[in-house]
Amino acid sequence: MNPKIKRALISVSDKTGIIPFAQVLEKLGVEIISTGGTLRSLQDSGINAQSISTLTKFPEILDGRVKTLHPNVHGGLLAKRDEEIHLKEMTENSIEFIDLVVVNLYPFEKTVAKSDVKFDEAIENIDIGGPSMLRSSAKNFKFVTVVTDFTDYATVLDEMQKNNGATTLATRFYLAQKVFQLTSKYDSAISNYLATALPEELILSQEKDTNKIELEYLHVLTKEIDMRYGENPHQKAGFYSIRTSEGESTFREHFEKLHGKELSFNNILDISAAAGAVEEFWDEAPTAVIVKHTNPCGVGQDASLLEAYKKAFQTDTQAPFGGIISVNRSLDKETAEAINLIFTEIVIAPDFEDGVMEMMRKKKDRRIIQRKKSVLKKGLEVRGNAMGILIQERDTAMITRKELKVVTKRVPTEEEFKDLLFAWKVCKHVKSNAIVYAKNLQTYGIGAGQMSRVDSSRIARWKAGEAGLDLNGSAVASDAFFPFADGLLAAAEAGAMSVIQPGGSVRDQEVIDAANEKGIAMVFTGIRHFKH
Repeated sequence: MNPKIKRALISVSDKTGIIPFAQVLEKLGVEIISTGGTLRSLQDSGINAQSISTLTKFPEILDGRVKTLHPNVHGGLLAKRDEEIHLKEMTENSIEFIDLVVVNLYPFEKTVAKSDVKFDEAIENIDIGGPSMLRSSAKNFKFVTVVTDFTDYATVLDEMQKNNGATTLATRFYLAQKVFQLTSKYDSAISNYLATALPEELILSQEKDTNKIELEYLHVLTKEIDMRYGENPHQKAGFYSIRTSEGESTFREHFEKLHGKELSFNNILDISAAAGAVEEFWDEAPTAVIVKHTNPCGVGQDASLLEAYKKAFQTDTQAPFGGIISVNRSLDKETAEAINLIFTEIVIAPDFEDGVMEMMRKKKDRRIIQRKKSVLKKGLEVRGNAMGILIQERDTAMITRKELKVVTKRVPTEEEFKDLLFAWKVCKHVKSNAIVYAKNLQTYGIGAGQMSRVDSSRIARWKAGEAGLDLNGSAVASDAFFPFADGLLAAAEAGAMSVIQPGGSVRDQEVIDAANEKGIAMVFTGIRHFKH
């Protein structure tokens, strides 16, 4: 059965060849129904095309999102011409047959291939009605001719002219195959894009349940900054700010870039790390934190910001090159001059004294950031992997001197207590396994991210030696308990005389005994600060 084509539905994004094709259809007596921009193009060319609304008796709505998703369209496409029940229902519901569908899809692949494409633009180029009509037509290829490729226009017209307005079953089957090849490729392109795309908004919520972390509010993540790229140039990235029932927290709400190039993905990671570390000392004496690759490489506290910075820099004089400096006081001219002696990627301060900005701006590649307010004490940390995302509450826990538990015979001196708490605050922001040596409110050695805690201790000791810092009489902090006495003995061998650690190991007594034997004062916090 080769039904004569009496009615055609034409809706194309790519209008190549559509006008001459439709002109021939019109000469062959085919009624033409069309939509949106295609309808206007046909009518402007003098073709007597009718709006899809004449078929559906319903207007195109939602900016054209809904126009062909209607029973009068899909009934006309899917009805079997040799099935009595279908013919009866078509008559009862006043649905007319559609014999030819000419549709190509919104240019999704072309859209997402643009380097500056926005997520919302990509989403708007996902065709819904087009694939639906194509699939309906292709499924019913026994009766319906469906064309997706302008190179097939000539074949269709040639067959119609030879077969009294009809196409052959073989051609209809071939064209149906092309439909499913197209829609399969189209859906794959959408799936692949969404797998790596950065949407404008994400919603994180979790029901309260005894077996889950209780979240106090819904979190909406809104893309605030399109990054040039991620950690490496081949990775896409964006920064999403957090909006909760308590208000919105954006990067620009907390920080303002006063000078320098646009911020990168890595810059924001480092700014967050430096700001979080200096936050621990915000209400204390002048403090300077130097961060490299999100790890503190030097922290100092003193009566003046200049001396605090000198202490931080002295810990490691190599790592600060290209690093991030964050301070808890208005940046004064003397400290700025000291910072200017090396290249610093980012300088963060709550304010800048007169004349400082003019001097700092002379280095064009440096970013200068004003920290306008403290980061959220509450909230979530979101990290992802190839399988999904991990969500946890931020680690805002900190301990006071009164909460420390002295577990050794020797009690720390007043100066040791100060250094222990100082080292503990720094240790919280160092990647695990973390060891921090400190003396006189200055980091003397930092060991970060090692698979063995003993190795972290060795690295911290080596770094102190490289900087010419004497660890005798220092305090040492460990982000998690010493599982064996060897870690403590390594610290004692380096010259540490006081230790702060969480405790909680089955061998705690063994470690305590070793500390007592060495005359070391040790305190337990009862809390750890793993940072992976």
